[in-house]
Amino acid sequence: MVNAIAILVLLLIVGAAAGYVYKAKKSGQKCIGCPHAKKCAAQGNGCACQSK
Repeated sequence: MVNAIAILVLLLIVGAAAGYVYKAKKSGQKCIGCPHAKKCAAQGNGCACQSK
């Protein structure tokens, strides 16, 4: 029973992360971890974090 709960929690975490990445990519963000990703993608010049 404990193993089933642990697996369900793990699947929930992985599913939430995958959903976040899918939603971010669909909205046009190029580098998801960058706090300025939406602004950079909107300007069309890529993220500033890629040039580091």
